[in-house]
Amino acid sequence: MNRNLILVAAAMCAWGFGEGTFLYFNPIYMEQLGADSIAIGAILGGFGLAMTISHVPAGLLADRFGRKPLMIAAWVLGLAATWIMALAESLPFFVAGLLVYGVTLFVISPLFSYVTAARGNLSTGRAITLISASYNLGALFGPFLGGLIGDRLGLRQTYYLASWVFAFSTIVILLVKPQPVERIEASETGNGRLFHRAYVLYLGAVFLAMFAAYLPQPLTPNFLQNVQGLSLSRIGTLFSVTSLGIVVLNLAIGYLPARIGLVLGQAAVGAFAVLLWQRTGTAFYLLAFFLLGGYKTARALSTAQVRELVHPARMGLGYGISETLNAAGMVIAPLLAGWMYSRSPASIYPLSAALILVSLFVTYFLSPKPSSEGYFTPPGQGRRSEILPANSSRTD
Repeated sequence: MNRNLILVAAAMCAWGFGEGTFLYFNPIYMEQLGADSIAIGAILGGFGLAMTISHVPAGLLADRFGRKPLMIAAWVLGLAATWIMALAESLPFFVAGLLVYGVTLFVISPLFSYVTAARGNLSTGRAITLISASYNLGALFGPFLGGLIGDRLGLRQTYYLASWVFAFSTIVILLVKPQPVERIEASETGNGRLFHRAYVLYLGAVFLAMFAAYLPQPLTPNFLQNVQGLSLSRIGTLFSVTSLGIVVLNLAIGYLPARIGLVLGQAAVGAFAVLLWQRTGTAFYLLAFFLLGGYKTARALSTAQVRELVHPARMGLGYGISETLNAAGMVIAPLLAGWMYSRSPASIYPLSAALILVSLFVTYFLSPKPSSEGYFTPPGQGRRSEILPANSSRTD
């Protein structure tokens, strides 16, 4: 990896550590602040909505003004939002901070665009999964420490810790170099067309896959504490195992073709849902939460495949639309999960497993096959020799 990818990886590792200390405990902390399961589902749905509305504008701005400014804006806003959550003494103020934090997930499209352009000889899927692995290497330790702090000092202290870690991460991301803004030449207008049948069908498949894979996750911390009787420190340990699973699965599956890796990542989450539904005990929990790492791997690879479907100059927008569909699943899934949890806490797991089984086939058949030119050209448009190839060594 070149210098800029190393800096991005370092910033993401630090952010993953800080975020890991509190993110998985948000549902429990909201419960402590007075929210019931339906309210928690609604709040997490709002969190997903905040992410949903931010991706496309961020992608457009990144394509027009450059990727680094959008990345810096997301890091600074995320830092401010975490301080709001740390200082909040009531549920409404905490939710305000959480929603602001959700908006900062717009960073994904400019970040992945930056990584794609700076990847050198790495494949797009490999580069994105490596950066995702860097984030989750930090997140490997965050939940364990967050659980210990929550048991001994209270969960509120984890937000203070995360704020200081995020400040360090922000300093690191300021050091990356900007990249030039790419343009579509007049001779490439046909190839630059964004919406075509293959892209639209793929977006639908991504939405189904991410909705099904996220459904069992929002209320799992509450399920483990209230139904299975686990302590915060044990729950934190399990989510640290999830981060380990993400790192291992990213590194292992990242070598495979992205469409195969996307299927394997979803299958791992399906196995997680079945294990939580049918099994109890430490060994099964450890295996289940390791396999849950497949969610982040599948999400990264679902985004990576967009590179095969859009022009390089519209990469930010293409990634932004894909992430919007990912986030839309995170809006609806918590609402359904909260409603189902209030009636039967374990019912979300078999439903998720069944939906994932369907999405495995849908995503495999609708995923793009890699092309030598690097992005899809709609039928009848032809291909042009001046188009940047997928394995181009262009960096920043």
